[in-house]
Amino acid sequence: MHHIHGLITGIFSIVTTMLHSNPKARRALFILAGALLLFFAVPLPSPLFQRQYSTQILDADGEILRVFLNQNQQWLLPPGTQPPPEKLERALLLFEDRYFYYHPGVNPVALVRALWQNISQGKIVSGASTLTMQVARLIRPKARTPVNKLLEIAQAVKIELLYSKKEILAAWLNHAPFGGNIIGYQAAALRYFGKTPGQLSWAEAATLAVLPNAPGLISPEKSPALLRRKRDRLLHRLLQTGAIDSSTYHLALLEPVP
Repeated sequence: MHHIHGLITGIFSIVTTMLHSNPKARRALFILAGALLLFFAVPLPSPLFQRQYSTQILDADGEILRVFLNQNQQWLLPPGTQPPPEKLERALLLFEDRYFYYHPGVNPVALVRALWQNISQGKIVSGASTLTMQVARLIRPKARTPVNKLLEIAQAVKIELLYSKKEILAAWLNHAPFGGNIIGYQAAALRYFGKTPGQLSWAEAATLAVLPNAPGLISPEKSPALLRRKRDRLLHRLLQTGAIDSSTYHLALLEPVP
């Protein structure tokens, strides 16, 4: 014990001497201390989502036989153990957040561009929210104010430090609104197409990718034509980026929206 105490005392003495003699080290320590205080001060629940999920009746093979609304009268299936299908992931990231796997929760270039657009237009026309920022908003929905935007940015950075990209993507897909009382991609695939997510076609995956952007405006019931236009534009972008070939693209255009 005396040896350990002496070691700690020695290290403390060296650090203190360095801070007194090195202004740069002192500033670095203050910045680090400030960052740590900010990190712990930013509110973030654990787990990220505490929801009432729908009750499922499964058969012996684990296939869904029946699903019941949750206490909030929503279709919200509990997160599964399988990762989201590649088709849906590629369609979603191309539509919502192309640089998801490269940014630290916030896209600085998109933020600057959105700020300039909002100032030049005199109103909010772009929010530049990454998927991680959207997760922060989904955890506890709040009014879209500058203060809340700063809070979302801080929460997004903290989420990125605590969770992997795959975990963040799954959290978004499992809790995003897909129109009406349908929450999460699993419930959306089941309610709109009668399928599990892994069975989705490219057209169906593109449909689910565009729905959460404005589920109240482009729902299949209220505006199927608008939903189809947005889906088809995304399918064209998937063609341009090489995600799908020409044959798949033209066949996908023939599929109806739900």
